[in-house]
Amino acid sequence: MSASVLFDTPGPKAKQRILVINIVGVLLIAGLLYMVISGLAAKGQMEGSLWASLFTSNAWVNFLLPGLANTLKAAGLGIVLSVTFGLAFGMGLLAEIKALRWFSTIVVEFFRSVPVLLMIVFFNILLARTGVVNGTDAPFWAVVISLMLYNGSVVAELVRSGVRNLPKGQREAGIAIGLTTNQSLRLIEIPQALVAMLPALIGQFVVILKDSALGYIVGFTELLFYSRTFAAANGNMLQALLLAAAIFIVINFGLGKLAEIVSRRLSSRMPNAGGANPATDIEAPIAPTVAPMDPAK
Repeated sequence: MSASVLFDTPGPKAKQRILVINIVGVLLIAGLLYMVISGLAAKGQMEGSLWASLFTSNAWVNFLLPGLANTLKAAGLGIVLSVTFGLAFGMGLLAEIKALRWFSTIVVEFFRSVPVLLMIVFFNILLARTGVVNGTDAPFWAVVISLMLYNGSVVAELVRSGVRNLPKGQREAGIAIGLTTNQSLRLIEIPQALVAMLPALIGQFVVILKDSALGYIVGFTELLFYSRTFAAANGNMLQALLLAAAIFIVINFGLGKLAEIVSRRLSSRMPNAGGANPATDIEAPIAPTVAPMDPAK
């Protein structure tokens, strides 16, 4: 069966129009870049000395690499905790117990509605004043907790929608082989939903990485904080921020490619990778065969 398309295949004239539009678009972008670079050069922002200081051992060893390490540490911990939080409350959203379902809904909707920056400021003040963690570690944990609560709530919604979008036959097949509803949810439905929502999940990981930069507001020494600190002493704020942006782009591009690789491998291992329905592939219990009675007896 051929894959469906969202639009008709373009003909010769349509292909020519598309080619012309693409060429015009490239020329417009090139012109815009030329105007931006010319404007920066006119103001002296393209001087080699402003860029050279960013590629010294002092810049990388004392500023950029420590900042990048803190960013990756906060983002990595935030990703692990967000997925754990999302799976737990995603199952809560799908629970049969009404009280648990309502509680999970309130928690998810609340933290999904509160801005991440507001949570970072709040938890930084809370942790610093209560003394739960060391005062110097309060910004780091404020960022991690805020990333966990917000993005974990988004992951919980992804889990709920992913399971709800599965065919009903998945749960029916699980129950047919003797699984309970919760076992079917854990063993059949959620694993398949995770594969289906993997691109959106990886996209949320990119959001976590980017949102970790908000920690500079409370003094968290991540990549953006160190970039601004270095630039303030060397007078090249624009160049330092552009370099920090380039580092974020490279990491996020790598996450996107990783998502494609993982998605392909998981899809090939799933029972429905070739278009089959796992619900119909599960072997149902065989009913005992009863020989027909002889009317003469």
